[in-house]
Amino acid sequence: MGSFRLRLPATSANLGAAFDTAAVALSFHLTVEAEESERFSIVATGRDVELCSRLDDNLILETYRRLLEREGRKAVPLAMKMDNQIPLGMGCGSSAAGRLAAVALAVHFGGLGWTGDQILAEACALEGHPDNAAACWLGGMVVAACEDRVVHFARVDPPAEWRAMVVSPRDPLATSHARAVLPNRYSRADAVANIQAASLLGLAFAQGRGDLLRVAMADRIHQPYRAAMCPLLPLLLPLAGQEGILGVALSGAGPSVLLILSGGEAVPGATIAVAEALAGQAEVEVANVEFERLGGLESFQELSSQAASRS
Repeated sequence: MGSFRLRLPATSANLGAAFDTAAVALSFHLTVEAEESERFSIVATGRDVELCSRLDDNLILETYRRLLEREGRKAVPLAMKMDNQIPLGMGCGSSAAGRLAAVALAVHFGGLGWTGDQILAEACALEGHPDNAAACWLGGMVVAACEDRVVHFARVDPPAEWRAMVVSPRDPLATSHARAVLPNRYSRADAVANIQAASLLGLAFAQGRGDLLRVAMADRIHQPYRAAMCPLLPLLLPLAGQEGILGVALSGAGPSVLLILSGGEAVPGATIAVAEALAGQAEVEVANVEFERLGGLESFQELSSQAASRS
């Protein structure tokens, strides 16, 4: 089957009001290289090396094996190199990137012959919602919905000048815990407010309307209930509209917070504003990144083209 190399970006989902619907790709990555071997092995670099390099309870390997078993194919042992720059359990799409990597590995080494759309559909089914996986696979800003196994999506590139700032605490948060605090019912007023904001959000990205993001990223569906487990959020939300900070939202299920900036020139002022808002109350990491315009699909298409030329 030849060697395999895939680069998948981090993602930030929900973007406030678009719960389980919208996400953006960010320019830090999970890179996986693999080739057939006599036994499974992983050499990991980057973040969370100990977790990424273990062979037991490894999301990528478990998903790879289960998928091939389901499809009636042999799980070829792989020698893998993994460079992970996506923090685990921080709301930056690490599980979506891992599952997409696993599905793509299975398709390649299992000879499944799946298209990019089929890989995305499988990853979305494994994730339980389409936002992170769609942005990770397609890049840019994606709004997605699932109809059975079909993923419907619309994608745009955020304005070239916009930047992202991700503020992360020291300790991770399991998505299952963050989902457990959400109510089963919402008021009509809260539902309508989120529909209005989410509708604005898509047009704000498509039209480059940074002036709309403060309102478009306001949320009543999940952020108010997660604020207690994500203490950075209430400290940073008031910064929207100041120092070139266009909008602020929980990144995925948290605990990281995403700030969208008007441009690179806003980074110094935004950094000072964040530091003053936190006032030493938390040990944090601040990452200033661009929005990723290429997703994992492009890497997979290049890989498929190389395989086709070899055959």
